[in-house]
Amino acid sequence: MKIFKATDRPTTAPNPDYFHGDVLQTPIVTAPEPARLRALLVQFAPGARTAWHTHPLGQTLYVTQGVGYVALRGQAPQQIRAGDTVWIPPHIEHWHGAAPDHAMAHIAMQEAQNGQVADWLEHVSDADYPSPTAQA
Repeated sequence: MKIFKATDRPTTAPNPDYFHGDVLQTPIVTAPEPARLRALLVQFAPGARTAWHTHPLGQTLYVTQGVGYVALRGQAPQQIRAGDTVWIPPHIEHWHGAAPDHAMAHIAMQEAQNGQVADWLEHVSDADYPSPTAQA
């Protein structure tokens, strides 16, 4: 057994090459091998979002608060709210983040393959991100 102390896992701003806007990440766990689980709490200010990316073994998102969006390449963004869970299959290009006028936080869970958990691509264009009037 291992207890991962909160004081050993500081909240940080992620690499701006992979995110747009104000985002904070707090690690939850990086399980030791042979386990592959990686999980973190990600907090998005209104309008903040990830860049397009994929995961070699897929990703699960559990929305803990707020309102946000998730989109697959070539598809319209879908609104997500606190309590929603999203499964994104392996190697599928996607993004996720807060709604334009609401903050959103989620727990992101993914498994590492050969030490890698994500392949990062370009930033999400304004055309691919919903306007405030698009919210339901």
